[in-house]
Amino acid sequence: MKREIPLRLKTLLYGLLCVMCVPFVFPTWWMVTSSLKPIGEIFAFPPKLLPADWDFSAYAQVFQLQPFASQYVNSLYIALIVTTGTMAVAAMAGYAFARIRFPGQNVLFVVVLLGLLIPSEVTIVPLFQMFHELGLTDTHWPLILVPILGAPSVLATFIMRQFFISLPGELEEAARMDGLGRFGTFYRVALPLARPALGAVAIFTFLHSWNLYLEPIVYLSSPEKFTLPQALTQFVDAYGGPMWNVQLAAASMTALPVLVVFVLAQRQFIEGLAHTGVKG
Repeated sequence: MKREIPLRLKTLLYGLLCVMCVPFVFPTWWMVTSSLKPIGEIFAFPPKLLPADWDFSAYAQVFQLQPFASQYVNSLYIALIVTTGTMAVAAMAGYAFARIRFPGQNVLFVVVLLGLLIPSEVTIVPLFQMFHELGLTDTHWPLILVPILGAPSVLATFIMRQFFISLPGELEEAARMDGLGRFGTFYRVALPLARPALGAVAIFTFLHSWNLYLEPIVYLSSPEKFTLPQALTQFVDAYGGPMWNVQLAAASMTALPVLVVFVLAQRQFIEGLAHTGVKG
């Protein structure tokens, strides 16, 4: 029988949670409200929770000073392609490591996991030389191919493998008795059940691609091909100083898709991580 929490204790818990949320909510609140303030009011002490005079001109300047709309589209479509590609690669690789037995399986999986130990800064120079020889610098191909085949995909493969290991083998045996082959069993039985794990993979892959900063700086040189993290550094005045209100307006618009993705997939994210243990 479910025990009901007393009203006084419930009120105390909710009050404590609200206090604990302040360090996480206040920076976002400050960013959004400061984008609507004049520059002189942004660093006022004590900080004001709301602007004295609401000024939306910074949002217009974001699009006037940079090709921000095309840069926004660049980040969005790259993140969507990387997320979709990583989910596809990780699901198939994770299923193979979880269900298909072959010589050296565990050794190969450990070798794959070692990719997580190699910092991206170590490989970026040889990767740049390779893409330069292929004529793919100042294009978005490196920002798409490297994450799908690199460390984010390795972590996603680990999550998918652990999830598939936790699935009962009887489900696949029943599918084989119905005449499904290996791929049919994966596509029709295992993959639909892996939605929580796929949700977790989708969130952290989207966030990684959306926040990617070093690689765009190395591979891209044309402003119209920049992604958002790279574009945010370009809002400076004639003396090279930051235009704070404009940067904060651009940052506020940049953070919006991340919040939307997390809100839509947070349940799958939590369930996916809950099913991802150290079994196997």
